Amino acid sequence: YLMFILFIGWGIYFVWVLIRFRASANPRANYTGVTSHTSSYLEIAIAAIEAVLLIGFAIPAWANRVNEFPPEDESTVVHMIARQFEWHAHYPGADGRFGRRDLSHITPTNVVGLDRSDPAAADDVVSINRMNLPIDKPAILYLSTQDVIHSLGIAEMRVKQDAIPGMEIPMWFIPTRAGDYQINCSQLCGLGHYRMKAEVTIQTQAEFDAWLAEELALSQ
Repeated sequence: YLMFILFIGWGIYFVWVLIRFRASANPRANYTGVTSHTSSYLEIAIAAIEAVLLIGFAIPAWANRVNEFPPEDESTVVHMIARQFEWHAHYPGADGRFGRRDLSHITPTNVVGLDRSDPAAADDVVSINRMNLPIDKPAILYLSTQDVIHSLGIAEMRVKQDAIPGMEIPMWFIPTRAGDYQINCSQLCGLGHYRMKAEVTIQTQAEFDAWLAEELALSQ
């Protein structure tokens, strides 16, 4: 609200300047210029007020928005693993637990290194270049990468986050409109960067559950 008030104030001032100093009201140029320092003092005061609004209000408000994650038991939790030049979405099964992943288990058919001997991994689902999410339900993504820096961006969801080697970085959002969208990698990650894309499908909870069950059956 404070930023909106500031925007309206500057807009009114801008219109006043256009009217006050229009050519018809000032037919002859004034070569003397401003002789008072009042305008300088006003500029300093306005800059200070804007700095207080930005640092004291806007930045903390945004930090609270992005750092306060919804409860995981009320959200769809997905581990997103990036690698040149693919996105892999790892879902927990009905038990809600993620199976163990380890680099030693990586094979051409198990690129995320899921340890199928782990009981928690028995009902896990891994999809390549596809992520499905239920509508109107918070989605928490944990980003990681197996090689270089990547960046997951979904323009329609207003989200973007880097995936950095050696780190697992969380992000969250609430999809509110059903449909198909695209994930793009926003970091130049190699010669195949242009094709590092994935599809995001936002659907009803029932459709999501059916898709997850179908993917699990295909992986058995």
